Amino acid sequence: MYDTNLDHGYLPAADWQSAAPAIRPALLPANSGRPLLTDGPAGLAVAYVMAADGAEVPVDPSHLRAWGVGPRDVEYAAMANLAVWSESAAWLDEVDGHRHLVWSESGDGMDAARILLASVRRRLADELGPRGRVLVAMPERDLLIASGAAPGDREFQALFVDYVAGRAQAAEQPIDARIYELVDGELVEAGPTPEA
Repeated sequence: MYDTNLDHGYLPAADWQSAAPAIRPALLPANSGRPLLTDGPAGLAVAYVMAADGAEVPVDPSHLRAWGVGPRDVEYAAMANLAVWSESAAWLDEVDGHRHLVWSESGDGMDAARILLASVRRRLADELGPRGRVLVAMPERDLLIASGAAPGDREFQALFVDYVAGRAQAAEQPIDARIYELVDGELVEAGPTPEA
């Protein structure tokens, strides 16, 4: 659960040393209206959150004042925590001939945010790129999914688009139903119906 009520006056940790290990990035839809510290790739927004009493509390300026740190400190800590988690979090994959899917769906709330890591983008490009375009989607916080298919396989790309749209629509914490593409290691919007 993502708690956007910032008037509760609760600081999840009284000091920076206690708080830093628990901060993590969370991808949000653009124009989400929630407190943000950085803009993410391809128009996505990145908030930084801390777990507290079964909810996630967005890090906001009051936290920074209490901890005596700046936004860059929070971003660095969150990305370092994400990288450590990502090193041991499982990837799933499915290969059917020239079609290949790779996804992360741990339920830890950081799966979609994995796309922020250059190491993850490299892995997806290396694993899926030889098959054609690398399409990527983050329909909800608990899912990062990427596909690689031979050029001309429009049926597979259409199935991918439909699956992502369905997951985004049914998600408790939706991010985006858009399809992205990895181009030179960067995430760019591929459009609603990417062509082969």
